[in-house]
Amino acid sequence: MAHMKHRALPVLALAAVGVLALTSCGAGTRTDNENATTVSCDYTAPEGKTTVNVLAYNSSAIDPFTDTMVSSCSTDDVTLKHDPIDFGGQVTKTTATLAGDTGTYDIIETYGFVIPGLAEEEKLVPLNDLYEKYADDYGLDEISESMREGMSYDGELYALPMQAQMFVMAYRTDVFDEIGLDVPTTFDEMIEAAEAIKAAGLMEYPIALPWLATADITTSFQATMNSLGADFVSPDGDVTLDTPEAEQALEALLALKPYMDPQVTTFDQPKVQQQMFNGTAAMSIMFSGRMFDLTLESNSKLSDSFGFAGAPKVSDDAEYAYNRLSIDGWSIPFNTKLDHEMLFVMMASAVSEDASTASVPAAYPAREGMVTEENSPYGAAANDSMANAMPPIVSPVLADITNEIRPILVEIINGNVSVADGLAQMQAAGEKIAG
Repeated sequence: MAHMKHRALPVLALAAVGVLALTSCGAGTRTDNENATTVSCDYTAPEGKTTVNVLAYNSSAIDPFTDTMVSSCSTDDVTLKHDPIDFGGQVTKTTATLAGDTGTYDIIETYGFVIPGLAEEEKLVPLNDLYEKYADDYGLDEISESMREGMSYDGELYALPMQAQMFVMAYRTDVFDEIGLDVPTTFDEMIEAAEAIKAAGLMEYPIALPWLATADITTSFQATMNSLGADFVSPDGDVTLDTPEAEQALEALLALKPYMDPQVTTFDQPKVQQQMFNGTAAMSIMFSGRMFDLTLESNSKLSDSFGFAGAPKVSDDAEYAYNRLSIDGWSIPFNTKLDHEMLFVMMASAVSEDASTASVPAAYPAREGMVTEENSPYGAAANDSMANAMPPIVSPVLADITNEIRPILVEIINGNVSVADGLAQMQAAGEKIAG
C-alpha cells in the first residue's frame, strides 16, 4: 500500500464583511481585471534585469490575485510576466515545468488536491520558515487555518492559500417562479424540476454540469461519492471504487444525463456558463469562481435572472452535499533559479488583506470572514456549500488515481461500459496506482 496521510480538515466556515476596491492592472500581464489593486510588495531585488514568470489560469476569481501581484511587484528592474492561459493549459504547463531540473516558471498556482503528491516528489519548496518570517508583515495568520492545513503535508506548508472554491448551484429564478418550482436540494429534486421545465416546453436540456472527458468528469464523480461520505480511497488508503457508494454515485450521475446536452462530455465550466448565458439550461452546478460571471450584464441579458443556492445532496439520506472544496494557492517550484524569499514576498503581497478584499465578489478569499450575502451575490450559497462539504481525505495517490480512472469513467458515462464492469476496471486501475 502506498504511503498515505489522512487528515479530516475542520469545516471551513468563513463569514464577515469585505468591500470591492477597483483599480486597473499593471505592467507585465496581458489580462485586465478591475478587481486588481495596488499593495505593498517589499522585497530585495536581484542585481540586473530580472523576469519572474507566473503560471496561473485565467478566470474572474483568479485574475484579481494574479493581476495584483503583477502590478504591485513589478519594478523598473523586475518584471512579473503572466500570459493568458486556460485551466487545461495550466495543468499541462505545471507538469512540464516541474518535470526537469530547470523549469519555465518561478511562481505557480497550485491546489490542495495535488499538494500531497507534489510534496512527496519534492517538486515544491517548503514554506514554513518563510511563512513564520513574514506572517506579521502580511497578516498571514488571518488566512484560514484549515486552508493552510489543506495546503500542507506532513506538517509543512507548500502553498500560500489564495482562495477557496466550492460547488454552487445557479438556477433561473424566472423559470422556477413561472412554474412554481422550489430550489432543488437533492438530485431527485433536480430531475423533478427538469421534468417540469421540459413539460412546460421551456427548454430541452434543463441541467448543465461540466463533464469534460479530459478533466471535469472525475471531479463530478468524486463530488458524488463525497456526498455519500466516500472518496476514491478510504482514510486507511484502500481503493474504494467498487463499493456500494461508488455504484450509487455512478447511477446518480447517469440518472441526470437524459436532462443534459448529449455533448456533455465535451463541456467544461466555461461551456456550462455559456449554456446559462444563452438560456439553454435552467440549472447548473459549478465551482463558485464561475458564479460572478453570471451576474454581469455584459455577459448575458439574463444576468438579473440567476439565483444561487448551496450544492444539493445526491439523496435525502446523503451525509454531505455534492461538492468539492478546491483551495487555490501560490507555490514556488523546486527548480526555479530565483531567490525564494523574493518570490514568497510576491506571493504574500498577492494574498494580503487589501488584495483579498479587492477580489470580492469575484473570488472567495482564503482570509477569514470576507464573503457574506451582503457583499457577494452568491455568498450565502457558497457559505452553505462550505458548511456541508465532506472533509477531504489527504492522499498522495488521489491525483494519480483520478487521472488513471478518467477514461474508464467516460466509457461508463457514454454507455460503452456497464456500471459493474466499469467499477471493476476502475478498482483495478486504482489498486495499481496505490500499490
